[in-house]
Amino acid sequence: MRRILVGLLKLLAVLMPLSFAWVVAYKFIAPPITGMMFYKWWEQENYTIDYRWKDVEEIDSSVPLAFISSEDQKFLDHNGFDVEAIKKAIESNKESKKVRGASTISQQVAKNVFLLPTKSYLRKGLEVYFTFLIELVWGKERIMEVYINVVELGKGVYGVEAAAQKYFKKSAKKLSRQNAALIATALPNPLIYKLKSPSGYMHKRSNWVLRQMNNLGGEGILREWYE
Repeated sequence: MRRILVGLLKLLAVLMPLSFAWVVAYKFIAPPITGMMFYKWWEQENYTIDYRWKDVEEIDSSVPLAFISSEDQKFLDHNGFDVEAIKKAIESNKESKKVRGASTISQQVAKNVFLLPTKSYLRKGLEVYFTFLIELVWGKERIMEVYINVVELGKGVYGVEAAAQKYFKKSAKKLSRQNAALIATALPNPLIYKLKSPSGYMHKRSNWVLRQMNNLGGEGILREWYE
């Protein structure tokens, strides 16, 4: 047992600096591929990846606002974890067979970029670890910049620029508020909520997202990202 513990400590002593360096590197460079992309490419035959990185200034400010409004309204204020949402999810899951999630945008970035989409306590623990690191090293603007570039928005379609070109025939810089709100409705399951043929629910949901965008204060809350 002692040898095992010593071995694990030595392994951690090597892996922790490497993981920290990995996170620091992605603060400055675009991830060439993410864990999610690699996993799906490996698992699915003839799987193609459409991934087009754009800096946040090259994407209309309505896009990150729409994602915050739809996915994580406390994104600008929390430290990577929405404790209140986690408590509510735990209570809800005790009484319902339908599992309710409470992942923040930061957690989704940590999971999608650095990890494989497997279900295990180890993966969940690593998600917490990488969420803490990106909040510490990257900050909110970079977390959102990575999110809007790597989030899956259709089979093999990653990031808002790829989605804008594929579904709206325009660049992400020219997306309207309505376009941004509709894109946000594809989350968290773009293989069910398809931007290629939006359902009535998606259009209804996009109207709700637009109202939330106004309620949160509009694009002005992200002004410093675009100055």
